[in-house]
Formats: sequence, structure tokens, C-alpha cells
Amino acid sequence: YAAETVKGLNDEVRRYFNLIGDRDFKVDSLISFRSSLSGDEEHKLAKIRMLLRNWSEWGYSGISKDVIELLNGWRLRGFEKGKAVKSLDAREGPLTEVEMNGLVDAMLQAYMSGKLNLEDYALSAVLVYTGRRPIQITSLKIKDIGSRISDKSNDYWINFPRAKQRFSKWRSEFSEYHINEDLWSLLRLHAKQVIDRVESKVGFSLGGDLKGELPLFPDYKVIVACKESEQIVKACSSDDSHVERDYCNEVMSSLEKKLNVFSERTGERLNLATRRFRYTLGSNIAREGKGELVIAEALDHSDTQNVGVYVKNLPDVVERIDKAVALQLAPLAQAFQGVLVESEDQAERGDDLRSRVGNGEVSVGNCGSYGFCGAMAPVACYTCKHFQPWVDGPHEIILEELLEKRDEVLANTRDIKIASSNDRLILVVAQVIRRCNAKKSERLQLEESHG
Repeated sequence: YAAETVKGLNDEVRRYFNLIGDRDFKVDSLISFRSSLSGDEEHKLAKIRMLLRNWSEWGYSGISKDVIELLNGWRLRGFEKGKAVKSLDAREGPLTEVEMNGLVDAMLQAYMSGKLNLEDYALSAVLVYTGRRPIQITSLKIKDIGSRISDKSNDYWINFPRAKQRFSKWRSEFSEYHINEDLWSLLRLHAKQVIDRVESKVGFSLGGDLKGELPLFPDYKVIVACKESEQIVKACSSDDSHVERDYCNEVMSSLEKKLNVFSERTGERLNLATRRFRYTLGSNIAREGKGELVIAEALDHSDTQNVGVYVKNLPDVVERIDKAVALQLAPLAQAFQGVLVESEDQAERGDDLRSRVGNGEVSVGNCGSYGFCGAMAPVACYTCKHFQPWVDGPHEIILEELLEKRDEVLANTRDIKIASSNDRLILVVAQVIRRCNAKKSERLQLEESHG
């Protein structure tokens, strides 16, 4: 029933014939093909067997009885599910708290600076925060973004179409996923832009119900070809008017190149493969001590057969980060975006005492921005591109405060997720300290060379 499944079967059979050179399926050729596969590759033959079994059962000619008997007698290893989660793969597996925080901050900064447009920001935000499959996101309509606002409480949600449900038609089953007000506001802003753009392209206003039927991420070429409301209604009744699933991969691939987000585990630019956000969501829930049923519901699985990997292989989290560990990991994260200055005299706005950044007892640098900022100084300043830390600033004091606060929160809550929420800030401050130490060493060597 799924086009992607049919395509996968076709691709494996095509590769088989290209490798073997036959024009039909033979027992000797299948045995030879299996011997060429490693244990991890037997899932390729399992796909071919799936097709041949159906081929034979449906009564089509071309598959001999001997071939079916051979295939039925084999025990083939399927594709290993959850391998990236079990191995905590730094490039393909779940993201750490540091990586996730760095990505979220970078996305917001890119949008605010104009490097990331509203549509791509909205799509990537849904993917990052909800961990939904790309097909679920690209199948959304504007009417799927819901809210219930009252004096007592405000509720916001996305009504996601379900995916991978056997024999289920497109947008026939839904699951409600609750979101925060910030994401809801972003999606409503994007939805308004979609409506305005469609109305400007078709040249007439849309009714309220029709606005809700518009795709949240439309293929504008299909919709703008419509000349009247009835044609738009028809276009929006199928997935033709929605962007294709691969659009999510394209957006994240583009985002990966635009953002300077690095992994503290590899020192490389963060890989933004869409499946990693599902892995991250499942891993975070398991880390909170939740069971398989809760994880299955959060990931929109119909059963628990594929979620055990999250419970049985909980991510190893460093429960305590000391100064030595922070200084070691800092260069890999590369989270500092500001400019190091020798002294306040060399800083932008260095002659303005109001630009000083500190904790009330000591000052550590200057802010080079002339605009209003409501961020909590000095901690938030270390991740800001306008921050100008001094080489001789007492940054160790800030680092010690962050480390002590982390230990205190962990001791009080016993929740490593809450305690590690500022780990990226710890690494940023540590990176500044390393850079300052390097500058001081250069200065000392220069002084010694001059006697």
C-alpha cells in the first residue's frame, strides 16, 4: 500500500539482477547472492523474499516452486532497528542536551538575522520539538494547529496525521501532540503567511473553511494553478498540494550548512538527519524513567515492539562535569560566537560603563550591542555574538558558579536532564577560558623574547 515500500522492493530486485546477471530467479543464483552478503546485509535478501512470496501467492507465473521452498527454509536477519540509539552514535544517534540547546539557539538567531526564512524555521521547529516523521509534517493542514484559551488554562496542540498504520489511507487517522505557546505562535504566524501568499497568487480571498484546508507547507505550483475556489478545494483534498516528504530533508540539509553548530562529541558540524530528533525524543523520555507505553505514545507507535531499545539502552550521561572535563570538551563544541578583546579599551562601547558585563561582583567583558537586551547577564552573554570577553577577565569565577549550581540542582532534583540544561553554557565559558589562557601564553612568550 505504501509507495515507498514498493520502491524499496523494486530497488533491491534491480540491484540483484544487475549483480547476478540473470533474467529470472534461480536457486543457484539466490544461494550465490546470499553468500555475497554480510550478516548486516541479509535484510536486502529479506526484501526480495517478501516480493517473491507475494508474487507466487498472487498466482503470477515466473517463480518456481524450488525457489519458494529455498527462500522459506532460510532464516534471514532483518534490518537492525535502533542501532544508532543502542550505540549512541555521535553522528546518527540521539542528540545530547548540549547539541540540542546549541541547535535551538542557532535556529532562533538565524531566523532573527534573516538567514532563515519563516517557512523553513517553522518546519524545522516542528521537526526538532516534536520528533515527528517527515511525512506527518508535510501532510499537515492549517486547521491541524489547534488551541483552547481560557481564564484557567491555555492549551496548544498539533493534530498530526498518523503514519505507518497498515491499510490506513492518507489523513484518515490523527494523534494530538501538545506544544508550547511559542511553537504555536510561530506556526500561526507561518499559517497567516501561507494564506496571504495563496490569496495574492490566485487573486481572490478565501473563505474561512477553505483557509483551514490549505496545506501548512504547500506546493505553491499546484495551488496557484487553480483559478477558482472549487479547484483549490479539489487540489487540497489530496497530497498533490503538499510539499513532498523529502522537503524536510532538504530544509535540514540546508540548515546544517547555514548554522555553525558543532558537536561536543565529534568536534564536527552537527548532522541534522531528520530521524535523529525522533531518537532524541525517545531517549529523553526514557531518561526520565518513563516506560515503553509512554514512549510509544509520544513517538506515535501503535505498539511497543520497536521502543524497547530506548528503555534497555539508556544514554550514558555524565552526571558530574568538573572544570577539567569542561575545559577538555569546550574546543569541540565551538559554541563561543563573540570576540575576545585584550582589555576594555579595545572593546566596542568600551568607553560606556553600561556595556560592562558581570555578575554584580566582578566584570568579565563588554556588550557590543546598542539594542535592548533582556537576557540574564553574564551567563547568557557567553553564547551571544555581541559579547566581548576580556583576556584578563575572571571567567573562572563564572565557570565555578555554573558548576556549583549544576551540582546543587542535581543533588536536589536527582534529574540529570534538568541539571544538564546549562551544560552548553558551561562549555562556552570553558572555551573562553582556554582562549584567554592561549592569549596570555602568547603574550608571555612575546615578553620573554623581548627580554
